[in-house]
Amino acid sequence: MISSYGSWKSPITADRIVAESIALGAVTLDGEDIYWLEGRPGEGGRNVLVRLTADGQVTDITPAPFNVRTRVHEYGGGSYLVADGTIYFCHFPDQRIYRQEPGEEPIALTPAGSRRYADLILDRERDRLICICEDHSNPEREPVNSIVGVNLATGEARTLVSGEDFYSSPRLSPDGSRLAWISWNHPNMPWDGSFLWLADVTNEFSLSNARVIAGGESESVCEPRWSPDEQLYFSSDRENWWNLYCFTYEELIEPVYETDAEFAYPHWVFGLSTYAFASETEIITTYTRDGRWYLARIDTSEKTLQDIETPYTAISSLQVNGEKAVFIGGSFTEETGVISLDLATGETEVLKSSSNLEIDGAYLSVPTAIAFPTGNGQIAHAWYYPPKNPDYSAPSGELPPLLVKSHGGPTAAASSSLSLRVQYWTSRGFGYLDVNYGGSTGYGREYRQRLDGNWGIVDVEDCINGAKYLSEGGCVDGERLAISGGSAGGYTTLAALTFHDTFKAGASYYGISDLEALAADTHKFEARYLDRLVGRYPEEKEIYIRRSPIHFTDRLSVPVIFFQGLEDKVVPPNQAEMMVEVLKTKGLPVAYVPFEGEQHGFRRAETIKRALDGEFYFYSRVFGFTPADDIEAIEILNG
Repeated sequence: MISSYGSWKSPITADRIVAESIALGAVTLDGEDIYWLEGRPGEGGRNVLVRLTADGQVTDITPAPFNVRTRVHEYGGGSYLVADGTIYFCHFPDQRIYRQEPGEEPIALTPAGSRRYADLILDRERDRLICICEDHSNPEREPVNSIVGVNLATGEARTLVSGEDFYSSPRLSPDGSRLAWISWNHPNMPWDGSFLWLADVTNEFSLSNARVIAGGESESVCEPRWSPDEQLYFSSDRENWWNLYCFTYEELIEPVYETDAEFAYPHWVFGLSTYAFASETEIITTYTRDGRWYLARIDTSEKTLQDIETPYTAISSLQVNGEKAVFIGGSFTEETGVISLDLATGETEVLKSSSNLEIDGAYLSVPTAIAFPTGNGQIAHAWYYPPKNPDYSAPSGELPPLLVKSHGGPTAAASSSLSLRVQYWTSRGFGYLDVNYGGSTGYGREYRQRLDGNWGIVDVEDCINGAKYLSEGGCVDGERLAISGGSAGGYTTLAALTFHDTFKAGASYYGISDLEALAADTHKFEARYLDRLVGRYPEEKEIYIRRSPIHFTDRLSVPVIFFQGLEDKVVPPNQAEMMVEVLKTKGLPVAYVPFEGEQHGFRRAETIKRALDGEFYFYSRVFGFTPADDIEAIEILNG
């Protein structure tokens, strides 16, 4: 059928996406049992702990209304621990740690109060949990972060390590005699500069001989992990790329395997796992190169790496037990799932898929990795998804509209896994460009540092140049370019729309419009993030003003739609509301869609549907096409 781009009817609807999709993460192995978390939009975004037993029985472990999620650093992660069938988890509403014995209801372990916990490990010998604690008891100052031991009999928390601004990854040696952990201080984020510590654990339940063994102000270390033979491994970007290193018996640091690839993620959340030990001399690991993730085995004695062939291009939450590896995996044509891999045979099995939505592969757009010229003679990277729908062709000579995605973080990366939300657009006739602008993870420390002092410049420039690269190459319609992003990506979106005239419309999801307001009104984890990305505040206040879209709305001349969670503590609602009021007064077409009960990032089915359909409806009005579906209208002021 001949029909204009944007007007194609697609089987990938917002209703089907939210009804049949869940978020999967945080894989844990406990003997032969496999656990993972399911974020369920249909249950208001509740995170449910699920168990798969050796005999194939899948069971929800945490009953409603329990929500397994921590708010440490606001982004959470590391929210549960399983030990011999006993579950310890953080409950989102009250942030207490709960214990759940097999077959029983959860019982609160820690007292009610203002403390939050994350990154739980078990100290069996001393009958306690060791974890990160974030104390919010004094509203007049920043929360206080520490590492504590929580008595399993009384719930009493005793401070083990304190004094630094942030901590993560407490890891106890197999014999229980040594504890390793990561720390960092303002203004660094953990991917800028952090320290790996090591201490002896005394019989008095305290620590002694604590010392820094790796890291620094200009070196990011992360993910410490003990081998079965009591050697400490970790990732470091000391040679530009996050590679694996070993702290040897001789207390020397040796590279495990050196290559131009990343073996780690930026630690926005706790509990990340990119490698695990299959034996004393064999590591199963995942790494990323040119935006795609691979699975491999490293022989630590020979210092060799051998790829393990799998169909997966996005791999995370890797766990290993003997000859079995379990991870979250996805590919260009397969949504993420909990995957089991037999290390002996290479056979894989999908234990749980994030979606039950069956889509004919003919409707799926497979991306192409593109590298394009950008500012200062540099090269930037992106994934390009062309329009794809076997039922339609566009009129002769018509080019598709393009939606450019600026990811959040901004130290994140575009995923190489199938996203039905991306396919929602491509199956309706949009091109989709997912940009790994300078500052993104996966291309080395130097690529990440392109954004230092240049947020709102380099990221914007890369998004613009990616769109121009496609339009000048005849792939998309240069007069129908839109940009969309959430959080930091929302700031990139608003800056691109305000300070440049490439894009004709845009959508901001809980995006930043006033950098000064963000610097003054955000949570501890990111309180000094802008020092590196923009400049010191208030000393360099003028830079903040120059780069804040809210101060230059006179330059903005295209329609914008805003989506905002009203309980967002990372980017408060006033960031969107100030921008909307200015645009409304100016007479520009603008829409504002707030959501009660949503925080930073949308989790509820009705929210996800409303936002996805609402953005599409908005562009249909701007670009003048008629959607094939009956979509609920969005109120467009000055429209």
